[in-house]
Amino acid sequence: MCKLCVSMKSGGTISQSQEVRWLFVDLNSYFASVEQQMRPELRGKPVGVLPVMTDRTCCIAASYEAKAFGIKTGTSVSEAKKLCPEIQFVEARHKIYVDYHHKIIQAVEACHPVTAVLSIDEMACRLGGRDQKVENAIKLAQEIKKNILRVGSELGCSVGLAPNRFLAKVASDMQKPDGLTIITLEDLPHKLYSLKLNDFPGIGRQMDKRLQARGIQTVSQLMSLPMHSLREIWGGVLGERFYQWLRGIDLELSTDSNKSLGHSHVLPPQLRNIRGAHVVGQKLLQKAAMRLRKIDAWASKMSLYIHYVDGTSWDEQAKILECQDTFTLLEAFNHLWAKQPKRNPIKVSVNLTDLILSQDRNFSFFDNNKRAILSRSMDKLIAQYGTSSIYFGSLHDITMATPTRIAFTSIPDFSLD
Repeated sequence: MCKLCVSMKSGGTISQSQEVRWLFVDLNSYFASVEQQMRPELRGKPVGVLPVMTDRTCCIAASYEAKAFGIKTGTSVSEAKKLCPEIQFVEARHKIYVDYHHKIIQAVEACHPVTAVLSIDEMACRLGGRDQKVENAIKLAQEIKKNILRVGSELGCSVGLAPNRFLAKVASDMQKPDGLTIITLEDLPHKLYSLKLNDFPGIGRQMDKRLQARGIQTVSQLMSLPMHSLREIWGGVLGERFYQWLRGIDLELSTDSNKSLGHSHVLPPQLRNIRGAHVVGQKLLQKAAMRLRKIDAWASKMSLYIHYVDGTSWDEQAKILECQDTFTLLEAFNHLWAKQPKRNPIKVSVNLTDLILSQDRNFSFFDNNKRAILSRSMDKLIAQYGTSSIYFGSLHDITMATPTRIAFTSIPDFSLD
């Protein structure tokens, strides 16, 4: 039986006048839940999912039984064993997770059309007509939850209902596992006051630092700021949108393009050195560049993040002349790499940001057509013959160092493997 968190009128009935426009589905501890679905002996037990079976890596997912001991994504194997000696580790099986992902989409589609697939474990539905009434939206959410459980009895989810997609996502995170949370316009802003700033999508580590530097430590303080202040803090129109999203305004979110894309990889023990991390970083960039060309976009900024064995981290970003060819991007990557501290890394992340779709881009005299043509020719060869058919010479030693991993902002199409 799912937990239900709703706003109630006096007398204990849900307001008939309140409406919601979005339903957000967030699958609970997805990787671990799929493993428990596939392996009944793991059900009801603390489970940690690892990228590779080694004591020197960290969990990329944890079951709720493991989370009860304080184990979460990023917890090292050694620390997880200390917190829960009984924990059972399994190696991630990403193709199976993708297969279940498509089955779950079909289960949701049987109840209501899916408007946007946000990641392998998140999707959103725009509601219309009678479904916007709170009581009908709740029935729809419960129907979706039951239909997902028909795919697998261990595949629980939390659902958020709200006036816009942003708040529906927030609502889905407010009660886990197996939650159903409703935010209506009438609930705003007081229902958000119990949250932390970093509970909101878009407020990560760096943005939290910016807010803290301005004395903004609570959601109440954030909500008291005028729109122009948020625009200044966010450095552009996103601040204005954030202001409106917090107030329930249903701004249309683009689903046909990405504002950023990238890849990250936890290094296996043999590659936790400067050279190994450098080569893996280049391979991650090559993957990101292929995705960039696939959506026909151009990157204007690159960021590089490295987490080290000693627990420290480093990140740097650089503006680049908008491009989409791998050669130019590799030059920018190597320029950033030269700045990083010379310590033993454990994880590398590369991101391309400030993307511009070709249809929105002005012609530039600085475009290098030869590089662009060569990059796209490489893409065609890789699509036809596989990732090892052609690659840069610097990647020769570890062409298999980064097997398929799930990017939580896109779902890989295994038909191209």
